[in-house]
Amino acid sequence: MISITSISFLGPKGTFTHEAASMIGEDLIPYCTIPAVMQSVANNETEYGVVPIENSIEGPVGITLDSLAHKFDLKIFKEIIIPINQNLIVNPGCTMDDIEEVFSHQQAIAQCGEFIEKNRLQPHYAVSTANAAKSIIGDKSKAAIGNSKVVELYDLEILKSNIQDTDNNQTRFVVLANKDHEITGRDKTSIIFSIYEDRPGELYKILGIFQKNNINLTKIESRPSKKGLGKYLFFVDFYGHKDDNLIGNIIDEIDENTYFLKVLGSYPEF
Repeated sequence: MISITSISFLGPKGTFTHEAASMIGEDLIPYCTIPAVMQSVANNETEYGVVPIENSIEGPVGITLDSLAHKFDLKIFKEIIIPINQNLIVNPGCTMDDIEEVFSHQQAIAQCGEFIEKNRLQPHYAVSTANAAKSIIGDKSKAAIGNSKVVELYDLEILKSNIQDTDNNQTRFVVLANKDHEITGRDKTSIIFSIYEDRPGELYKILGIFQKNNINLTKIESRPSKKGLGKYLFFVDFYGHKDDNLIGNIIDEIDENTYFLKVLGSYPEF
């Protein structure tokens, strides 16, 4: 664990983000939205904030990417990747024959679609997996989908384990701060950029900068820039630290050839 004063996270307690945050500290403060977590760090109410940024099944978390691009000048200080094992959570003594409805966060419902359909359950969205679990207390016709932490919080039981559609289900979380992480020798850098739409081959040119310098990309995502149809921001992760001479030169060259560039930070690979 890193020695810090406080960590905000996307709550409430009992969520997968709570599990990720607990891996780096103990003074944890839940916030109800991703922007609220970011604002707490920006205002120095907490030293770090933990939010999800992508899932291996459902893809990027749009509100996290958009907030980093448009609203907050925070740095990615660390990344955390945890396996997402979804469980069917019920009241004590409940059986599959009792259950008619299932509640969870939208992404959890999507990750367990095959199980829900096979068992003919009626799905309902909740603001979080923890809130879903809390909402079923005392009603044996209802179940929730979530992790094992929530079972301990609300005195519930796991009826079925690992009900997600695929075993390769992971979520990547980022730890946000107002400062950069020092070089560790096993670093990644994240950037956002937009290209000149009226110049053919512009994205190809930018990606060529990485190729000619033999720098491996670990992710590339596009998001609407919110400035009209067909206008995009590109989120790119690649190996190296921004304070390395080579990476610094690459960032400078990208800056010269793009309409907009923002460095989200350099941090140790998980």
